[in-house]
Amino acid sequence: MGSTINFPTRGGLAFPPSLLLRNLSSAADERALLPDDDVFFRRRGASNKLRIGGFICCSGSPGVWGPCATASAQLAVAEINKRGGILGREIEMAIYDAGGPTEEVVERAEQAIAFDELDLVVGLHTSAVRVALRHVITRHRIPYIYTPVYEGGERTPGVMAIGETPRWQSRPSIHWLAEAKKAARWYLIGSDYVWPWQSHRAVKRYIKETGGHVVGEEFVPLGEDDHEPHLARIRAAKPDVVLISLIGTDSITFNRAFGECGLGATTLRLAGAMDETVLLGIGADNSENMFCASGYFPAVGSRANDDFQSRYSAMFGPNAPPIGSLGQSSYEGLRFLEAVAAKAGSLAMGPMLAAGRNIVYSGARGPVTVRNGHAKMPMYLAAADGLDFRLIKPI
Repeated sequence: MGSTINFPTRGGLAFPPSLLLRNLSSAADERALLPDDDVFFRRRGASNKLRIGGFICCSGSPGVWGPCATASAQLAVAEINKRGGILGREIEMAIYDAGGPTEEVVERAEQAIAFDELDLVVGLHTSAVRVALRHVITRHRIPYIYTPVYEGGERTPGVMAIGETPRWQSRPSIHWLAEAKKAARWYLIGSDYVWPWQSHRAVKRYIKETGGHVVGEEFVPLGEDDHEPHLARIRAAKPDVVLISLIGTDSITFNRAFGECGLGATTLRLAGAMDETVLLGIGADNSENMFCASGYFPAVGSRANDDFQSRYSAMFGPNAPPIGSLGQSSYEGLRFLEAVAAKAGSLAMGPMLAAGRNIVYSGARGPVTVRNGHAKMPMYLAAADGLDFRLIKPI
């Protein structure tokens, strides 16, 4: 059983409300769907298929994670359908761009729900988009699984968030840097939206626990690529560590400039939404003294991770999108869905939410425990080593 992805061939949305990931059952299905196909605005396929909308950032600053996220979702769909689908229903998955202006993403979601009759949404995008989308999606009684690292505290009925949170990601990393590197002076810089705002509140408490203090903080508009003023303020503040909550290409341009101006040799960096995809963009010459904590690294030596990477390589070949924690989380979201549906015995909102609040599921990250709606997974601290991350320790 295979799958395919189709992209628009001319203007319009980066990912229009059409079927982009689907399972192929006949030669007729092999043709590409264009945005103006007559199937674009009508329900497709057999009525018992499970229609999942993947809202994935494929443009803007976080668009760097789109290729891996899309490929990871495609792999999960193929595996689950090979096992018989979700409660006997074959998954039919469409990918919609969750990048760009939030109001456009909301309109895209309204159209997708109306025309594509989605049964469920899996999201890999910024928390700002999640906050805007959650009521749009859940008022239609559609379960919404949110997969990436986020600020924590999501309690909207209908939303199930499974990503890393500051309590398990940032706190042990800050304590380790204080103990192992004698870090006491911290400078915080993040993108100007809800994840950095809320995460920094928690980070300040964790820094205080170690006896350290914050010597500066600022928030940068999404898409900013002139970092000279920020670097000047950092240099003047003389921190031991810069905690970076910038996302995607914004993190790439900032960290490149950080390394090129010589700060990388003298100042530690701890990054939140960082993975190998971003590290490739930063480059080996500009990643000195950079640390990251995550629930997933390709370097984690486990049977679950080895098997995942083997299947990913077999499906997408030597030119596959590089695997990183942000994009890989879309695979985790679909494995979580599979486990929740099996426990609930239903895809109705109520039973799924009840089942999803307390469950253990397994993906490439190994066993992930969700208790009272909060996910706890194996977490690792790593240091940038060229274009890869070298694991330091579990945290």
